Amino acid sequence: MSALAEAAPAPEASTAPGPVTMAAALNRALRDAMAEDDRVVVYGEDVGPLGGVFRVTDGLQAEFGDERIWDSPLAESGIVGTAVGMAMYGLRPVVEMQFDAFSYPAFEQIVSHVAKMRNRTKGRLQLPMVIRIPCAGAIGGVEHHSDSSEAYWTATPGLTVVTPSNPADAYSMLREAIASDDPVVFMEPKSRYWAKAELALPVTTAPMDRALVLREGTDVTLLAYGPTVKTALDAADAAASEDLSIEVIDLRSLSPFDDETVSASVRKTSRAAVIHEAAQFGGYGAEVAARVTERNFHWLAEPVLRIAGFDIPYPSPKLESFHLPTADRVLHALAGWNWDLA
Repeated sequence: MSALAEAAPAPEASTAPGPVTMAAALNRALRDAMAEDDRVVVYGEDVGPLGGVFRVTDGLQAEFGDERIWDSPLAESGIVGTAVGMAMYGLRPVVEMQFDAFSYPAFEQIVSHVAKMRNRTKGRLQLPMVIRIPCAGAIGGVEHHSDSSEAYWTATPGLTVVTPSNPADAYSMLREAIASDDPVVFMEPKSRYWAKAELALPVTTAPMDRALVLREGTDVTLLAYGPTVKTALDAADAAASEDLSIEVIDLRSLSPFDDETVSASVRKTSRAAVIHEAAQFGGYGAEVAARVTERNFHWLAEPVLRIAGFDIPYPSPKLESFHLPTADRVLHALAGWNWDLA
């Protein structure tokens, strides 16, 4: 068992409105979905009595029993492959990969079967399943515990890929993912599990395939998702003292991509940058930059920037603060534009 599993606190109760952690919001989303639909089953490594490495499933087995939520063998390919069969026969499985890089043994199942079943059967078979993947770094995790694997999944047609950045979105988007008749890769930023915010039920946020403007601005559109949303907001706060107005957009849905919301912002500000923790080369930001450029070329005053992790394997915990994009790195990158053209 990972040392992180022993250290992670259990999510606090979320039965009343008030500040809760993202872990608690996800826990409540799973509990409510299981209570409302007995077809929803949850399984994965250590999700039962332990409540998961990050305690997202804490208390669920005691409430729903070991036929609705159980510990799987340490075999990610088997976890996802079994979920495919369950979904084909009418269940709505929610499986946990425990850590992002642990999902790679299931890559063939996800890419060859999960993503293709509806197309392969000409729509006769749906796969209503959710693959929960704790993702990204900034938790002091070692190799295989801090990957940002979103580009693998977004490059695979047939998968919906979403990632929340706050408790309210975590709750509403997970409920929507579980209700979807198509497979959803649900990426949960580990560094945000313990960040608190208000969660008043019922939650009413935008549909999970829509981006949200979190902060209005006029000079730059800063595109972020998951763990980098806080980085973007921090950069916008710092830039305000220098009279630079940054508009921050939380993409939320990585695939499909909300071109409408993003383009409307870029056409207003004429400048755009995207932030992600994954390596820059071949990263998700490359697709974002290409889409923004293709659709908004005549409105852009400068090339779309990417602020990302370095093109290296994820570093040791002592070095990750140098690897991850920060607000300072964002502002330094923006300073490289020719602002005389504004």
